[in-house]
Amino acid sequence: MNDLDPTQLDVETLAIRTAQLRTDEMAHSDPIFLTSSFVYESAAQAAARFGGQEPGNIYSRFTNPTVRAFEQRLAALEGGEACVAFASGMAAISGTFFSLLSPGDHIVSSRSVFGTTNVVFDKYLAKFGIETSLVDLSDLKDWESAIRPETRILYLETPSNPLSEIGDIRALAKLAHDNGALLVVDNCFCTPALQKPLELGADIIIHSATKYLDGQGRCLGGAVVGPKAEMEEVLGFVRSAGACMSPFNAWVFLKGLETLSLRMEAQSARTQVLAEWLESQPGIVRVHYAGLKNHPQHALAGKQQSGYGAVMSIEVEDAAGNRDRQAAWRFIDATRLISITANLGDVKTTITHPASTTHGRVKEEEKQRAGVTENLIRLAIGLESVNDLKADLNRGLEALGSA
Repeated sequence: MNDLDPTQLDVETLAIRTAQLRTDEMAHSDPIFLTSSFVYESAAQAAARFGGQEPGNIYSRFTNPTVRAFEQRLAALEGGEACVAFASGMAAISGTFFSLLSPGDHIVSSRSVFGTTNVVFDKYLAKFGIETSLVDLSDLKDWESAIRPETRILYLETPSNPLSEIGDIRALAKLAHDNGALLVVDNCFCTPALQKPLELGADIIIHSATKYLDGQGRCLGGAVVGPKAEMEEVLGFVRSAGACMSPFNAWVFLKGLETLSLRMEAQSARTQVLAEWLESQPGIVRVHYAGLKNHPQHALAGKQQSGYGAVMSIEVEDAAGNRDRQAAWRFIDATRLISITANLGDVKTTITHPASTTHGRVKEEEKQRAGVTENLIRLAIGLESVNDLKADLNRGLEALGSA
């Protein structure tokens, strides 16, 4: 890679060849630097490292070769200047806000975000005088009317969790910049394999590496990608607050990135087939998936994504016409192959009831406004046989008494 220009390489190649670590042993696979600290040739060198006069490793809380390799590789994939790794996706979200905001600042956020993000807004940022206004993801006028002079960040997930709503990144970037704010995009569901928010005008990207960047549900991690100046602030937060990624987890994510494009393409294809099949099944009220032509933002998703992702949601009703929690739970409990878990991004298909899990701590009023109803079920499709997944989902349909 030393004599190759990374900007001329495709995502698939960058995910395998960028930021490779080579030691004197010349191992072909990336090594893991499982060490908490590093030694110096002299006291003077130690002082220079700690004082910032000399680059180099200091302490694995904020300088570790394996973590740095993951950061460099993800930054290359997203087309960003720099990346900072975190211990989890929520640490990345919280760390970004606490790093870049001050008391009196204001956030405008889509209300269609992961439930715990709302807890950060309501319980923790508010405690420090940072206010948040929630708006409808796809309503640009709603975003515009919520902006104040003190607005510093516009924040969204696209596609959203769990309804697969799509935000217009290019339009929101212009709105943010016209008002002196940053656009922060959670790119967890698409990853750089399917969507490049920075190319569309976004300033900062957030990832839960726990999901598709790993791909097999093994480790927790998060990451933030963006301009060097902002990332220096974020890194300062990690150094002081300690929400750092472990070297072992970083190594796992490095391996996960190598197959990211293949997995995203294959899982998206399976999801498309299943979404189209579920649409015609009795007991299914609605399928939420941007790959369907009847999705309100299908055209927009096709413009800013190269694929529609592997997460969809369905609304169910039983034979008596009930659209409630009991119907959803009967469907979920009837499955045998699919894993009942709130995680996603795995090669194993997962199923969950958002209203009582991922969004269980969200205020009831906000859940309803975000469309997280009691009969809603989220599916994250993995790499199993489509026929086997259909058979398992059919067990859920039969449990509704409608199949």
